[in-house]
Amino acid sequence: MVITKLTRKGQFVMENIQNDHRVIEFVANGMVDGVVAFDRIMTMVYCNRSAELILDRLSLPGEVDDICRRMLDALGAHTFREKFPGEVILYKKIDGSPGNWTFRFHIYENGPLVFVFMHEESLSEKADLLKMRRHFRLTRRETDVIRRVINGLKNGEIAKEFNISEQTVKDHLSNAYQKIGVGNRVELLSFLFNSQLSDNFRRDG
Repeated sequence: MVITKLTRKGQFVMENIQNDHRVIEFVANGMVDGVVAFDRIMTMVYCNRSAELILDRLSLPGEVDDICRRMLDALGAHTFREKFPGEVILYKKIDGSPGNWTFRFHIYENGPLVFVFMHEESLSEKADLLKMRRHFRLTRRETDVIRRVINGLKNGEIAKEFNISEQTVKDHLSNAYQKIGVGNRVELLSFLFNSQLSDNFRRDG
């Protein structure tokens, strides 16, 4: 993103951000959404940590490849603005994933590159985990682990995402299960989404 008009304060902030590798690191590896970028020959030239974790367990749908190619071809033919006048968004269900996915495509003309932002509409978004955390006095990490369990991740995948051991994941789960009053994942999901008690922890609407 290029900002052409900046106040002195804004210019100072932008210069600091550009020189702060921690900010770049956060954008690259701290985002929840997966981000990948493809060049003109459809080589994946960038993949953030979230995307790596996603692609370890799922494959991108063929429509993503097709849209990227069409965007890059239109850019090369100088017809991009005509063929893609607005946002390019794909909503797609992926085999092996419980939620629906949103793919947002953005062209970077100087590359040229197509950046694809991937977001899963996960099951955990349907539950008010903040209220649940407060009610059962869960720690932040226990809540984070529970969120991944709800979204279908295995212990090994959760451990990889948080860079912790599988045993630590098991310990967090055991503590959370005890506080909530369930014995395993099946009982947890049943409590959250099927029992009458779970209505207290769902989002309105």
